[in-house]
Amino acid sequence: MKRTGAGVLVGAAILGIVVGFVLDTALSSAGRPTFAPAVTLPILLLLVGGAVIALAIPIRRATRGLATTAVNPFRALRIAILAKASSIVGAAIGGVAVGLLLFLFTRPVTPSVGSMGTTIATVICGGILVAAALVAEHLCTIRKDDDDEQPGGDSAGVAH
Repeated sequence: MKRTGAGVLVGAAILGIVVGFVLDTALSSAGRPTFAPAVTLPILLLLVGGAVIALAIPIRRATRGLATTAVNPFRALRIAILAKASSIVGAAIGGVAVGLLLFLFTRPVTPSVGSMGTTIATVICGGILVAAALVAEHLCTIRKDDDDEQPGGDSAGVAH
């Protein structure tokens, strides 16, 4: 499994920005109130980031030889995939919140900061989730063994 690349995260954030902006534009043109995230969304993003790191720490201990018990490799893979998915979701949700803010800032009347509080908090907590997920993904990596095959090189132990 490859690590999450910056291109994937930037793509998810750009897609989120477009979705957020178009959503608010569509709601506004239909005469409906614009979308504002719930207060619980930033809290949930922080909790997910903390949970992902908490799940990855035992994997790190086991791969570094600091744990007394062995870790199921399937569990480690599931946690690494959870970390990867969390980083993409954090980028997308943060992007949606940025799109909502961009829509508000393009209006002739600037809204009050209080009405944008949860949207700003969602942007910040989406970034925190991305960072926490990338850290957790790093914690789930194993050290490269000496007998591992080098990319572009010959297989170890194969005679020609």
